[in-house]
Amino acid sequence: MRQAIFGAFILVGLSVPNSLTAQTASPQEKLRRGEYLANIMDCAGCHTPGIFLGKPDMERRLAGSEVGFQIPGLGTFFPPNLTPDRETGLGAWSEADIVKAVRQGARPDGRTLAPAMPYMSYGKLNDADALALAAYLKSLKPIANRVPAIVGPNEKATAPYLSVNMPR
Repeated sequence: MRQAIFGAFILVGLSVPNSLTAQTASPQEKLRRGEYLANIMDCAGCHTPGIFLGKPDMERRLAGSEVGFQIPGLGTFFPPNLTPDRETGLGAWSEADIVKAVRQGARPDGRTLAPAMPYMSYGKLNDADALALAAYLKSLKPIANRVPAIVGPNEKATAPYLSVNMPR
């Protein structure tokens, strides 16, 4: 009988929603978790100036890339500035906007993110982790860095790019 009761407590404990965990984490724990996630998700691997040129500018970490991804039939996309700069980054985005973009690939203006952004995989982030990542990005020092504009599939990019074949 004790084992059955103990087992029931374990099942109940395991079924507590992740959102409760997010609400009980201290702000510092949440930011540390968000930083950890940004590191293991390798956000800087695309969103840092100079990264694709072999000279990452870590003073402007996560401030966007001047080198884009050319995806046949879609165009050339440049990894945007993820810092909370209001003019060139995520400063006008809410944490909910960031969560939606990371998990669903949907921007606040309704556009879909380029398929180079692995939002299909990141969609599996639980609520606590998605919110921690968003909080971390909002906590960064704003860095003004405007990346080149998206180039349509029939236009010539004037900035460097990597050509990739991505399933659509």
